[in-house]
Amino acid sequence: MATLVFVEHHDGEPAKPALGVLAKAASLGGDVAAVVAGSGVRDIAAGLGAHGASTVYVADDPALEAPLPQPRVDVLAKLVADKGIDTVLFAASVLSADVAAGLAARLDAGINWDLVDVELSDGKLVGKRPAFGDSLLVDVGWTSEPRIALIRSGTFEPAETGGGAPTVEDVDVSLEDFSSRTQMLEQAHEEASGPSIEDADVIVAGGRGLGEPGGFGQLEELAKALGGAVAATRAVVDAGWYPYAAQVGQTGKNVSPKLYLAFGISGAIQHKVGMQSSGTIVAVNKDPHAPIFEYSDLAVVGDLNAIVPKLTELVRARRG
Repeated sequence: MATLVFVEHHDGEPAKPALGVLAKAASLGGDVAAVVAGSGVRDIAAGLGAHGASTVYVADDPALEAPLPQPRVDVLAKLVADKGIDTVLFAASVLSADVAAGLAARLDAGINWDLVDVELSDGKLVGKRPAFGDSLLVDVGWTSEPRIALIRSGTFEPAETGGGAPTVEDVDVSLEDFSSRTQMLEQAHEEASGPSIEDADVIVAGGRGLGEPGGFGQLEELAKALGGAVAATRAVVDAGWYPYAAQVGQTGKNVSPKLYLAFGISGAIQHKVGMQSSGTIVAVNKDPHAPIFEYSDLAVVGDLNAIVPKLTELVRARRG
C-alpha cells in the first residue's frame, strides 16, 4: 500500500492521536508518508520519522494558517493524484473529520469512519468498526481507491517505531477558488490548565452521582494532585454541570489513560464506549450493583463525598 497519514498539529506539536495512527500505518507495511499542512510547520516534520513516516510532505503556506478544512482538502487531493496514494488515514477530530469528508467528496472515494482498528487480510485493507452500542465489531472495506479511513481518537498509542530521519518534501500549495471564500475572523481558545483528557495519563471523571455541579470542585482538586484531567458523562454535560469538551462516551471523546477514576458514574454502555481502553479503571459508587463495576479493575462501594477528599489528602501527602 501507499499510505498517507494526515498529521494534525496544535501549537507547533503533532497531535498524539495522529502519531498513533501513523505508527499503526507503519506496522501494516508498504510506503507510509505523512502530510503536515499549516503555516510555520516545517519543524514538525523531522520528528515524524520516529513514528513511522518514511516521507513527510510539508505544505507550509500562510494560506493554511487558519484551521479550515477546504484548503487542506486541496493539498491532500493533489498529493493523492501526484503520488499514487491509495490509502489516506485520519485520527478523528473536528478538523480531520471535515477534511476526510471533503476529500472523499472531491475524489468520489469511499470513506469508513469510527474505526477502532485496521488490518491486512489476504492483501486487502480491512477496518474494524463497533456496532450495536459497541457490543460487537464488524469488518468494513472499500470497493475502490483511494481508501479513506477516519479512526477513533485515542485508539492507537503514539509509539515510536524506530525509524530514522524521514525524507522531507515541500508541497506547492495551490487552492481552488471556492476554498478561499471562507475566512476565519476569530479563533477562541478555551481557558484551561493541566493536560486535556485526550493527553492525560490520569483522568478523574464524574457523573450524576456527584449530586450537584459544585461536586466537580473536589474532582478538580484530586485531578490537580494527580497531575491529571477532569472528565464528565453525557448526563452531566447535558445538565450544564460541566463543559462539553470534557465529555467521555459515544457522543463525546474516546480516551485511553493509564488510570481512569470514575466517581458517581453508573456505567451505561454509551460511557463505557469512550473509556473502556483505559489501563486501570477504578470506580466509586454507592450502588453495589452499578454496571460500571462489571468492567472496573477496582470497585469501591461508598460515598464519594467522603472518599474523594481523603484520597486527595493522601495523594498530596505521598507526593509531598
